[in-house]
Amino acid sequence: MTYQIGYLVGSLAKGSINRTLSKALVRLAPDDLEFTEIPIGNLPLYSWDYDDDFPPEARAFKEAVEASDGILFVSPEYNRSIPGALKNAIDWGSRPWGSNSFARKPTGIIGASVGGIGTAVMQSSMRAVLSFLDAPQLNAPEAYIRFDPEAFGDDGEVRDEETATFLRHYMDEYCAFVQRVLAANAPGHIGDRDPASAK
Repeated sequence: MTYQIGYLVGSLAKGSINRTLSKALVRLAPDDLEFTEIPIGNLPLYSWDYDDDFPPEARAFKEAVEASDGILFVSPEYNRSIPGALKNAIDWGSRPWGSNSFARKPTGIIGASVGGIGTAVMQSSMRAVLSFLDAPQLNAPEAYIRFDPEAFGDDGEVRDEETATFLRHYMDEYCAFVQRVLAANAPGHIGDRDPASAK
């Protein structure tokens, strides 16, 4: 079975190292996963004034999230937190109240930085947000990538074998996580039944 994975790149920069990382992840992922980037750069700033009539860009964003079996966030860290464009996209996807597009979607969070902490604080912030949105998260392995430009080609080629091995393992684990979450959410799963019917 093939799973459709939507991925969001948290940087809008043309030369984003996280976009390079996203290409590497797609190349190294198992064949069970098919990827589509969900763009975030064309979204206006969210306001609840839009809740009665979302603009086309926001409707398209929500539809893309809902059409995905899982969501992968590939993002830098800005000022020890989530980049504004990515947080704005998440806010659009969670609204209007009662139509949270991220609910029950298996998610993964990974990011690259030229610094030593490799987006660890951003990922901590993301986990709090996704927990509130009822979006299950792959908790292990954690992936805080210190970006070495000599290890990555612009097309996503990973030249360093140790890095490639780690990223391949991360994507294998994410694939297995997607399968577990979707199986648990499937109709008829014991967790979805009325407790009285299990007696």
